[in-house]
Amino acid sequence: MVDIPDIASPLRTQAIMNQYGINTKKSLGQNFLTDINILHNIVAAGDVSATDNVIEIGPGIGALTEQLARAAKEVVAFEIDSRLMEVLADTLQPYQNVKIINQDILKVDLAVSIKASFSDPTAPLKLVANLPYYITTAILMQLLQSGIHFDAIVVMMQKEVAERLSARPGTKEYGSLSLAVQYRMNARLAFTVSRKSFIPNPNVDSAIVKLTPREPLAVLPQDEVKLFELFRIGFALRRKTLWNNLTAAFGKNEVMVAKLTAALAAAEISPKIRAEKLTLEEFISLHNALFNAGVYDK
Repeated sequence: MVDIPDIASPLRTQAIMNQYGINTKKSLGQNFLTDINILHNIVAAGDVSATDNVIEIGPGIGALTEQLARAAKEVVAFEIDSRLMEVLADTLQPYQNVKIINQDILKVDLAVSIKASFSDPTAPLKLVANLPYYITTAILMQLLQSGIHFDAIVVMMQKEVAERLSARPGTKEYGSLSLAVQYRMNARLAFTVSRKSFIPNPNVDSAIVKLTPREPLAVLPQDEVKLFELFRIGFALRRKTLWNNLTAAFGKNEVMVAKLTAALAAAEISPKIRAEKLTLEEFISLHNALFNAGVYDK
Protein backbone atom coordinates (compact mmCIF):
# COMPACT_ATOMS: atom_id res chain seq x y z
CA MET A 1 0.00 0.00 0.00
CA VAL A 2 1.42 3.38 -1.04
CA ASP A 3 1.59 5.97 1.72
CA ILE A 4 -0.21 9.19 0.81
CA PRO A 5 1.67 12.33 1.86
CA ASP A 6 -0.01 14.67 4.32
CA ILE A 7 -2.28 17.26 2.75
CA ALA A 8 0.05 20.04 3.91
CA SER A 9 3.13 18.68 2.09
CA PRO A 10 4.01 21.20 -0.66
CA LEU A 11 3.83 18.63 -3.45
CA ARG A 12 0.43 17.28 -2.38
CA THR A 13 -0.97 20.78 -1.81
CA GLN A 14 0.05 21.77 -5.31
CA ALA A 15 -1.30 18.50 -6.74
CA ILE A 16 -4.69 19.08 -5.06
CA MET A 17 -4.81 22.64 -6.36
CA ASN A 18 -3.98 21.43 -9.88
CA GLN A 19 -6.48 18.55 -9.73
CA TYR A 20 -9.37 20.79 -8.77
CA GLY A 21 -8.25 23.92 -10.60
CA ILE A 22 -8.09 25.87 -7.33
CA ASN A 23 -7.18 29.51 -7.52
CA THR A 24 -7.06 31.05 -4.05
CA LYS A 25 -9.47 33.91 -3.45
CA LYS A 26 -7.79 37.01 -2.05
CA SER A 27 -11.24 38.29 -1.02
CA LEU A 28 -11.56 35.30 1.36
CA GLY A 29 -8.02 35.58 2.69
CA GLN A 30 -7.08 32.14 1.37
CA ASN A 31 -3.47 31.03 1.90
CA PHE A 32 -2.69 27.32 2.28
CA LEU A 33 -0.13 26.36 4.94
CA THR A 34 2.48 23.92 3.62
CA ASP A 35 4.71 23.33 6.65
CA ILE A 36 3.70 20.16 8.50
CA ASN A 37 5.87 20.94 11.51
CA ILE A 38 3.99 24.18 12.07
CA LEU A 39 0.68 22.31 11.92
CA HIS A 40 1.97 19.85 14.53
CA ASN A 41 3.00 22.79 16.71
CA ILE A 42 -0.45 24.37 16.37
CA VAL A 43 -2.14 21.15 17.51
CA ALA A 44 0.36 20.87 20.37
CA ALA A 45 -0.27 24.48 21.41
CA GLY A 46 -3.93 23.58 21.85
CA ASP A 47 -3.10 20.43 23.83
CA VAL A 48 -5.63 18.70 21.60
CA SER A 49 -6.42 15.19 22.84
CA ALA A 50 -8.73 12.29 22.03
CA THR A 51 -11.29 13.60 24.55
CA ASP A 52 -11.66 17.02 22.86
CA ASN A 53 -14.22 18.38 20.44
CA VAL A 54 -12.56 20.88 18.12
CA ILE A 55 -14.03 23.63 15.95
CA GLU A 56 -12.04 24.86 12.97
CA ILE A 57 -12.76 27.95 10.86
CA GLY A 58 -11.69 28.02 7.22
CA PRO A 59 -10.24 24.53 6.66
CA GLY A 60 -9.24 25.33 3.06
CA ILE A 61 -8.15 22.02 1.53
CA GLY A 62 -7.93 20.30 4.93
CA ALA A 63 -4.26 20.61 5.95
CA LEU A 64 -4.87 21.58 9.58
CA THR A 65 -8.12 19.62 9.70
CA GLU A 66 -6.22 16.42 8.97
CA GLN A 67 -3.83 16.96 11.88
CA LEU A 68 -6.73 17.86 14.21
CA ALA A 69 -8.68 14.75 13.16
CA ARG A 70 -5.73 12.56 14.12
CA ALA A 71 -5.55 14.10 17.61
CA ALA A 72 -9.14 15.02 18.55
CA LYS A 73 -12.31 13.17 19.39
CA GLU A 74 -14.31 15.05 16.73
CA VAL A 75 -13.72 18.03 14.45
CA VAL A 76 -16.38 20.37 13.03
CA ALA A 77 -15.04 22.80 10.43
CA PHE A 78 -16.84 25.79 8.92
CA GLU A 79 -15.91 26.62 5.31
CA ILE A 80 -17.48 29.59 3.52
CA ASP A 81 -16.18 28.69 0.03
CA SER A 82 -18.55 26.19 -1.60
CA ARG A 83 -15.89 25.38 -4.23
CA LEU A 84 -13.89 23.59 -1.53
CA MET A 85 -16.63 21.23 -0.32
CA GLU A 86 -15.86 18.63 -2.99
CA VAL A 87 -12.13 19.00 -2.30
CA LEU A 88 -12.58 18.49 1.45
CA ALA A 89 -14.85 15.48 0.91
CA ASP A 90 -11.96 13.93 -1.03
CA THR A 91 -8.94 14.97 1.05
CA LEU A 92 -10.60 14.17 4.41
CA GLN A 93 -12.31 10.98 3.29
CA PRO A 94 -10.08 8.79 5.53
CA TYR A 95 -11.26 10.60 8.68
CA GLN A 96 -14.67 9.60 10.00
CA ASN A 97 -14.55 12.05 12.92
CA VAL A 98 -14.72 15.19 10.75
CA LYS A 99 -17.79 17.18 9.70
CA ILE A 100 -17.55 20.07 7.24
CA ILE A 101 -20.26 22.75 7.28
CA ASN A 102 -20.55 25.10 4.29
CA GLN A 103 -21.41 28.28 6.21
CA ASP A 104 -20.06 31.73 6.99
CA ILE A 105 -18.88 31.56 10.61
CA LEU A 106 -20.07 35.13 11.18
CA LYS A 107 -23.63 34.05 10.38
CA VAL A 108 -23.64 30.81 12.38
CA ASP A 109 -25.44 30.26 15.68
CA LEU A 110 -22.44 28.48 17.12
CA ALA A 111 -24.22 27.19 20.23
CA VAL A 112 -26.87 25.49 18.08
CA SER A 113 -24.25 24.06 15.70
CA ILE A 114 -22.21 22.61 18.57
CA LYS A 115 -25.25 20.87 20.00
CA ALA A 116 -26.27 19.50 16.61
CA SER A 117 -22.87 18.60 15.16
CA PHE A 118 -20.93 16.82 17.91
CA SER A 119 -21.99 13.37 19.10
CA ASP A 120 -21.11 14.44 22.65
CA PRO A 121 -21.60 18.23 23.00
CA THR A 122 -20.53 18.04 26.66
CA ALA A 123 -16.92 17.06 25.81
CA PRO A 124 -14.18 19.67 26.31
CA LEU A 125 -14.38 22.23 23.49
CA LYS A 126 -11.46 23.88 21.75
CA LEU A 127 -11.23 26.10 18.71
CA VAL A 128 -8.16 25.80 16.49
CA ALA A 129 -7.96 27.73 13.23
CA ASN A 130 -5.95 29.66 10.70
CA LEU A 131 -8.18 32.74 10.61
CA PRO A 132 -8.75 34.81 7.45
CA TYR A 133 -6.79 38.01 8.09
CA TYR A 134 -9.48 40.35 6.81
CA ILE A 135 -12.08 39.28 9.41
CA THR A 136 -9.85 38.14 12.28
CA THR A 137 -11.14 40.76 14.73
CA ALA A 138 -14.79 40.19 13.81
CA ILE A 139 -14.46 36.43 14.35
CA LEU A 140 -12.66 36.83 17.67
CA MET A 141 -15.28 39.24 18.98
CA GLN A 142 -18.07 36.88 17.95
CA LEU A 143 -16.40 33.97 19.72
CA LEU A 144 -15.75 35.94 22.90
CA GLN A 145 -19.28 37.34 23.03
CA SER A 146 -20.99 34.03 22.18
CA GLY A 147 -21.25 32.92 25.80
CA ILE A 148 -19.74 29.56 24.81
CA HIS A 149 -17.06 28.12 27.11
CA PHE A 150 -13.91 27.26 25.17
CA ASP A 151 -11.23 25.37 27.07
CA ALA A 152 -8.76 26.92 24.62
CA ILE A 153 -8.74 29.01 21.47
CA VAL A 154 -5.63 28.63 19.33
CA VAL A 155 -5.61 30.79 16.23
CA MET A 156 -3.20 31.91 13.57
CA MET A 157 -3.46 35.52 12.46
CA GLN A 158 -1.44 38.43 11.18
CA LYS A 159 1.52 38.90 13.53
CA GLU A 160 0.69 42.56 14.13
CA VAL A 161 -2.82 41.65 15.32
CA ALA A 162 -1.48 38.80 17.46
CA GLU A 163 0.81 41.22 19.27
CA ARG A 164 -2.18 43.45 20.06
CA LEU A 165 -4.08 40.59 21.71
CA SER A 166 -1.42 39.95 24.34
CA ALA A 167 -0.20 43.57 24.68
CA ARG A 168 0.24 45.15 28.10
CA PRO A 169 -0.64 48.72 29.18
CA GLY A 170 1.83 51.39 28.09
CA THR A 171 2.91 49.62 24.89
CA LYS A 172 2.14 50.81 21.37
CA GLU A 173 0.30 47.55 20.61
CA TYR A 174 -2.10 47.95 23.56
CA GLY A 175 -5.60 49.05 22.59
CA SER A 176 -9.32 48.33 22.61
CA LEU A 177 -8.82 44.86 21.09
CA SER A 178 -6.30 43.97 23.81
CA LEU A 179 -8.83 44.93 26.49
CA ALA A 180 -11.77 43.17 24.83
CA VAL A 181 -9.82 39.91 24.57
CA GLN A 182 -8.17 40.10 28.00
CA TYR A 183 -11.51 40.84 29.66
CA ARG A 184 -12.43 37.19 29.08
CA MET A 185 -9.21 35.34 28.28
CA ASN A 186 -5.52 35.05 29.06
CA ALA A 187 -3.67 35.73 25.80
CA ARG A 188 -0.24 34.35 24.95
CA LEU A 189 1.69 34.60 21.69
CA ALA A 190 2.87 31.01 21.20
CA PHE A 191 5.13 31.33 18.13
CA THR A 192 5.51 33.14 14.81
CA VAL A 193 5.11 31.76 11.29
CA SER A 194 6.99 32.99 8.23
CA ARG A 195 5.00 34.12 5.21
CA LYS A 196 7.11 31.64 3.21
CA SER A 197 5.19 28.75 4.81
CA PHE A 198 2.09 29.40 2.67
CA ILE A 199 0.85 29.00 -0.88
CA PRO A 200 0.54 31.73 -2.05
CA ASN A 201 2.81 33.78 0.24
CA PRO A 202 0.84 36.45 2.13
CA ASN A 203 2.30 39.93 2.44
CA VAL A 204 2.94 39.62 6.19
CA ASP A 205 4.24 37.13 8.72
CA SER A 206 1.79 35.34 11.00
CA ALA A 207 1.66 34.27 14.62
CA ILE A 208 -0.14 31.71 16.73
CA VAL A 209 -2.00 33.02 19.76
CA LYS A 210 -3.39 30.84 22.53
CA LEU A 211 -6.35 32.09 24.55
CA THR A 212 -7.46 30.35 27.75
CA PRO A 213 -10.20 31.30 30.24
CA ARG A 214 -8.97 33.90 32.71
CA GLU A 215 -9.46 33.91 36.45
CA PRO A 216 -12.66 35.64 37.67
CA LEU A 217 -12.42 39.42 37.89
CA ALA A 218 -12.45 40.92 41.37
CA VAL A 219 -14.85 43.68 40.24
CA LEU A 220 -17.47 43.20 37.53
CA PRO A 221 -18.77 45.92 35.18
CA GLN A 222 -22.28 47.28 35.55
CA ASP A 223 -22.91 46.75 31.81
CA GLU A 224 -20.58 44.68 29.60
CA VAL A 225 -21.84 46.29 26.37
CA LYS A 226 -21.15 49.77 27.73
CA LEU A 227 -17.73 48.64 28.98
CA PHE A 228 -16.77 47.49 25.48
CA GLU A 229 -17.99 50.84 24.15
CA LEU A 230 -15.70 52.56 26.67
CA PHE A 231 -12.74 50.55 25.38
CA ARG A 232 -13.40 51.95 21.89
CA ILE A 233 -14.03 55.50 23.18
CA GLY A 234 -10.77 55.51 25.14
CA PHE A 235 -8.71 54.74 22.04
CA ALA A 236 -10.81 56.67 19.49
CA LEU A 237 -8.05 59.29 19.20
CA ARG A 238 -5.00 57.53 20.53
CA ARG A 239 -2.78 60.58 21.04
CA LYS A 240 -5.50 62.50 22.87
CA THR A 241 -6.02 62.44 26.64
CA LEU A 242 -8.74 60.35 28.22
CA TRP A 243 -10.64 63.56 28.98
CA ASN A 244 -10.63 64.63 25.33
CA ASN A 245 -11.92 61.25 24.18
CA LEU A 246 -14.61 61.14 26.86
CA THR A 247 -15.91 64.63 26.08
CA ALA A 248 -15.83 63.90 22.35
CA ALA A 249 -18.04 60.86 22.95
CA PHE A 250 -20.37 62.11 25.67
CA GLY A 251 -20.44 65.88 25.16
CA LYS A 252 -19.05 69.07 26.70
CA ASN A 253 -22.13 70.71 28.16
CA GLU A 254 -21.98 71.85 31.76
CA VAL A 255 -24.01 68.96 33.18
CA MET A 256 -21.96 66.31 31.34
CA VAL A 257 -18.65 67.90 32.30
CA ALA A 258 -19.72 67.76 35.95
CA LYS A 259 -20.69 64.08 35.63
CA LEU A 260 -17.42 63.16 33.91
CA THR A 261 -15.40 65.06 36.48
CA ALA A 262 -17.18 63.29 39.32
CA ALA A 263 -16.74 59.89 37.72
CA LEU A 264 -13.00 60.34 37.15
CA ALA A 265 -12.57 61.51 40.73
CA ALA A 266 -14.52 58.52 42.06
CA ALA A 267 -12.36 56.14 39.99
CA GLU A 268 -9.20 58.02 41.09
CA ILE A 269 -8.12 58.46 37.46
CA SER A 270 -6.50 61.64 36.13
CA PRO A 271 -8.32 63.24 33.18
CA LYS A 272 -4.88 64.02 31.69
CA ILE A 273 -3.90 60.35 31.36
CA ARG A 274 -4.03 58.52 28.02
CA ALA A 275 -6.11 55.37 27.68
CA GLU A 276 -3.05 53.28 26.83
CA LYS A 277 -1.84 53.70 30.42
CA LEU A 278 -5.00 52.26 32.01
CA THR A 279 -5.20 48.61 33.05
CA LEU A 280 -8.30 46.50 32.45
CA GLU A 281 -9.21 46.84 36.11
CA GLU A 282 -8.93 50.64 35.89
CA PHE A 283 -11.17 50.67 32.81
CA ILE A 284 -13.78 48.66 34.72
CA SER A 285 -13.50 51.03 37.69
CA LEU A 286 -13.95 54.02 35.36
CA HIS A 287 -16.89 52.37 33.60
CA ASN A 288 -18.66 51.72 36.91
CA ALA A 289 -18.03 55.30 38.02
CA LEU A 290 -19.44 56.62 34.73
CA PHE A 291 -22.44 54.35 35.16
CA ASN A 292 -23.08 55.51 38.71
CA ALA A 293 -22.67 59.16 37.71
CA GLY A 294 -25.35 58.79 35.04
CA VAL A 295 -23.01 59.47 32.12
CA TYR A 296 -24.54 56.70 30.03
CA ASP A 297 -28.01 58.19 30.57
CA LYS A 298 -27.20 61.15 28.34
